[in-house]
Amino acid sequence: MKLLVSALERSANLHLSYLLPHLEKVELLGIFDNKLGRPLIDLQALSVMGFVDVFKKLPLFLRLKKEMVNLAKEADKILLIDSSGFNLPLAKEIKKRYPSKEIIYYILPQAWAWRRGRIKLIEKVVDKALSILPFERKFYSPSYNITYVGHPLLDEIKKFKDEVKETPYITFMPGSRRAEVKALMPIFKEVRKRIDKKAFLVVPSHLDLSLYGDVKDFEIVQDAHKALLNSSFAFICSGTATLEASLIGTPLALCYKAKPLDYFIAKRFAHIQKVGLANIMLGDVHPEFLQDKVTPKNLLKAYKERDPHSFLKNSKRLRKYLKFGSSKNVARVLVNGKL
Repeated sequence: MKLLVSALERSANLHLSYLLPHLEKVELLGIFDNKLGRPLIDLQALSVMGFVDVFKKLPLFLRLKKEMVNLAKEADKILLIDSSGFNLPLAKEIKKRYPSKEIIYYILPQAWAWRRGRIKLIEKVVDKALSILPFERKFYSPSYNITYVGHPLLDEIKKFKDEVKETPYITFMPGSRRAEVKALMPIFKEVRKRIDKKAFLVVPSHLDLSLYGDVKDFEIVQDAHKALLNSSFAFICSGTATLEASLIGTPLALCYKAKPLDYFIAKRFAHIQKVGLANIMLGDVHPEFLQDKVTPKNLLKAYKERDPHSFLKNSKRLRKYLKFGSSKNVARVLVNGKL
């Protein structure tokens, strides 16, 4: 089977890497990590953060979309992963040119959170929607082909906390993009100075350590799951990592500082009051600090007021709610057309 894949984000490629072992005799075409095959483009060229940065690289994305549509002619099926800003227009163009090509979307746009008009477009141009959040189904038409396949983090996380244990470490995760790191690291350094514990600093492999400045007070690691498992608390940039910590059982504070224009646009269209997925699904699982609320004072207060026993209880509830991993189920849909 020739599978046209559009996986622009590093997280999407991680999920793709867990999916591939469950597929036999599959040739990948399109956009993905070069460790998984021969993609059209190096993912580094596509790295953007926020609405403003997207406009700067618009000509590149338009050219890439055209190449993907042309390449779809060779594919048996289309697999889109996350990145709705690129993947939904791509799906629309592929469906227009090749109406019979089956388009499968894995890790859907969070249309329930903002820009709900995208749901109608998804139902029109995507043949099978593979949801990783149990509650997403209710936002779509009753007759639409959307299926909860499990959550990929339950494939990727190998160990979870089953009891509360104080450890000598805390973890800092300032994000996976340059702008996120630059915004949060100065604040994280101030917080680190005031907590009498050893500190992990999770540095993604694709980022240069020099971006972080002086890191002598941190132990540099790349394995986020191991760091979280061995920490009593974590300060984490908003994103998937907050859900990882919530599932593992490590209390955390969510932190995020966006460019003012990006934040204004997001607030203008948002339909949610919370940012972290654990909070959206279960309520107030962990504190959230956005924009000017991200201060050393607020983060230290969250650390001092942590309740690890309550957090672990919610962590177990979250694992039960999401039920199982997704990679095997996605493979079944790709091969058999259904679970």
